[in-house]
Order: sequence, then C-alpha cells, then structure tokens
Amino acid sequence: MARWNRGFPTAAGRGLLGGGMAAVVLMACATHVARGGERPTPNAVVAADGSGDFTSVQEAIGKAPMKTGTDDPRWVILVKPGTYRERIHVQRERGNMLVMGEDAETTTIVFNMHANMPGEDSKPIGTFRTPTVWIDGDGMEWRDITMANDAGPVGQALALRVDGDRVAFRRCRFLGWQDTILVNRGRQYFADCFIEGHVDFIFGGATCFFDRCRIHCLKDGYITAASTPDGTPHGYVFADCTITGEGDTRTYLGRPWRDFAKTVFLRTEMADVVRPEGWHDWNKPHAHDTAFYAEYGSTGPGGNTEQRVDWAKTLTADEAATLTPDRVLGGTDGWNPTEER
Repeated sequence: MARWNRGFPTAAGRGLLGGGMAAVVLMACATHVARGGERPTPNAVVAADGSGDFTSVQEAIGKAPMKTGTDDPRWVILVKPGTYRERIHVQRERGNMLVMGEDAETTTIVFNMHANMPGEDSKPIGTFRTPTVWIDGDGMEWRDITMANDAGPVGQALALRVDGDRVAFRRCRFLGWQDTILVNRGRQYFADCFIEGHVDFIFGGATCFFDRCRIHCLKDGYITAASTPDGTPHGYVFADCTITGEGDTRTYLGRPWRDFAKTVFLRTEMADVVRPEGWHDWNKPHAHDTAFYAEYGSTGPGGNTEQRVDWAKTLTADEAATLTPDRVLGGTDGWNPTEER
C-alpha cells in the first residue's frame, strides 16, 4: 500500500506539501512531541519478531485488567515497529489503557474488511462491521501508530471505529479510502494526526476535536459526513489543520449524513482541492436550516469563502475563540485531553 508513506514526519521531504505549509505542520508535530515528556513505562510489549511479551496487539489488549475507572492506574502497551495484520477490538471493560508505538511511520495495524464482503448468511456484512480497530472502551489513548484498511476502492472499509468516550489519538495515521474513520459516539480528540480518504472519510455522530491534523484527499469526494444528534452542542471542530490532495482532486468539506450535522473549520490551510462552494447538502434542501457548517480564518487557495454556499456560516473572532478542546470536549466531567500524561 504505497500511500502509507504520505504521513508525518516525512511529508515535506516527499514534496506533498508546499514548503511553508510543510514547515508549519511539522513544527506543530515536533512541538507537541516535546510537550509530551518521557514515555510511561509499559506494562506489556508487543513485537512482531517475538522479542516482546506478545506478537499480537489484540492479545496484549485482551490481557489488560478489567479497569474502567478514571482513578485506576492506566495499563500501558508498547507496540514495537512492524506491520500487524490483524483486527483489534477493545471491549468496554478494558478502555482505561494507553497503546503507543515508537513511530507511526513504522508501526502499522492493518486489515482489509469491506462492506461488500459476504457474511455467514451470504449477505454483505455492511459498513459497521469492517473496522481494523474498533474501540468500545472509555478513556483510551493511542500514540504514534498507523491504523489502516487496505481493501482499496471497493466500497466502505473502516480503518477505525470509535464507540468509546474520552478517547484520544496523538501523532497517529489513519489510512483508507471510503469511510476511513467512524466516530460513532462519545468524545474524541485527534492531535497531530494524518487522515486520508476519498468519500465521507470522517463520519458519525460523535463530538470530535481535530487539532493540527493533516487531512489528505485521495480523489473527488467529501471529507466529513457528520450525523450529530439534534441538541448536541458540538459536532466536529478542525483547528489549525491543513487540507491537501492528490493531483486535480476536488472535494467538499462536508455533507450532512443526518440533518443536524455540525462541522467547523478554524484557521485551516486549504489547498485548491477544496471546492469553492465548500459544502454539499446531500440533496437535502431542508438541511440548510438544520445543519451547522462554519469556517473562521481559512487560508490557502481553497480557503476563499466568497463563493461558499449561502447556508454556511462565517464565525466571528469571538465565536471562534470559544471553540477550544476543553470547551468542545469538556462535557459534564471537564475532560481536557490536550496534555499527555
């Protein structure tokens, strides 16, 4: 899967970003790494060559204690460099853990399930049963790992599905084609991550904050397809991100999978892959009154908002200032995932 090496930290060297854009993105990533401090001591080590405690990431996760309380010590798994062709499921009782690689460029979990594959009943299994990594547990964190679905252009094929709350991803890469990431419920934080796809490759009903991420479009399509529940304060917030794409690709920032979809881009540098109109209504004119699509401080060739659809919004500086990770993700428990622990 040659496109795996499109992510951090080597994108600038491969000419995928302009010099200025690459420098900003890589500097943000390096700064965040420095803030993280020393790595925690692992409770278990996974190594594909047999030099660790386990050769399978799923096996290591399955041995973690059944501890879900935030006051319980977090179980730490170190995944050594290698390609782990397996499917991962983190059950709800085992959410309180950290899974960390040494480098997302060299540490990959990958599988190839897709929606059109036949199940035991000979019928297509559908989108939701395809993830390479499926997280049900609350309070989990992943660092420096690639999660991929290499089924290719054959329909919906998830690299990641998240049903857990308070789940954080730092310096991870998510590689796929259609429906790369399903953030189904809960709250999630993505920091300094690389996400690629083609159609609706970030979708679902969760509340998510994407901090300094690079979004890479492989072909004409749609970046987001939010299904934010009615009455939910926030959907997806992208802050200080970059949007790039392959060749003459053209993409929309989002379309409403459900009528009350909410997606906001703040201070995002957009290559010319972003269509001038910005947003698509999925042929649902009534969603003009129910969906919330907005931008603030967009830059780059695709960041000109003058031709955006008239039902999208431009935030004021004061409105944009309220959309910080702690305010978007805080909920009733005051979760603030910006600092590594």
